[in-house]
Amino acid sequence: MDLSLSRMHFPVTTLGPGRRIGIWFQGCSIRCPGCISADTWGPGHRRLSLEQLLEQITPWLLEAEGITISGGEPFDQFDALRSLLEGLRRLSELDILVYSGYSLEQLDEPLFQTKGLIDALISDPYIEALSQTMALRGSDNQRLSLLTPLGRARLGHYERLLEPTDKALDLMFDESGSVWMAGIPRRDDLLRLRDLLHEQGHHLQISAHASRRR
Repeated sequence: MDLSLSRMHFPVTTLGPGRRIGIWFQGCSIRCPGCISADTWGPGHRRLSLEQLLEQITPWLLEAEGITISGGEPFDQFDALRSLLEGLRRLSELDILVYSGYSLEQLDEPLFQTKGLIDALISDPYIEALSQTMALRGSDNQRLSLLTPLGRARLGHYERLLEPTDKALDLMFDESGSVWMAGIPRRDDLLRLRDLLHEQGHHLQISAHASRRR
């Protein structure tokens, strides 16, 4: 089975507890206004078999403390997502956190079909007009669902307000030399970064990157 992949990275430290493997699906049908991950909306050109993906991340599993799956919209490729979750469960006992822009109610049947495979879920669309005060979320309508005992043990403490240590981004480099960020930035964080770099004679393009509002 193939899936459309945006990127994967290790370690990611801003999307859940500990040093995590980050997997970003490519393609999103929800396309929330104000989402800063517009580069993951389109279908993309990188297709990868499930076997290839699992082979590439297997060395990371020995060092990782958790796995976070985002996008794009993972549930838009539901069969591939379910197969990936099953493969990860065979290979490790790490907690798995999944982000989705669908409402929790819309995910009732997919969650039933993946019961026991997802430890924690952050659901619901990003709404730009709402406040952003909760940990791991881009807007306060988004819900954290703890779906397994492991999810409750590892991510239960994220049902809280933002703390200073939450206000961080991972800065990463890919094989092409491109720089991108992962995390949940505060409103206008990237604009402030762009202005700071501009003052120092550098330029930051903010039309395509991989950081997540949600």
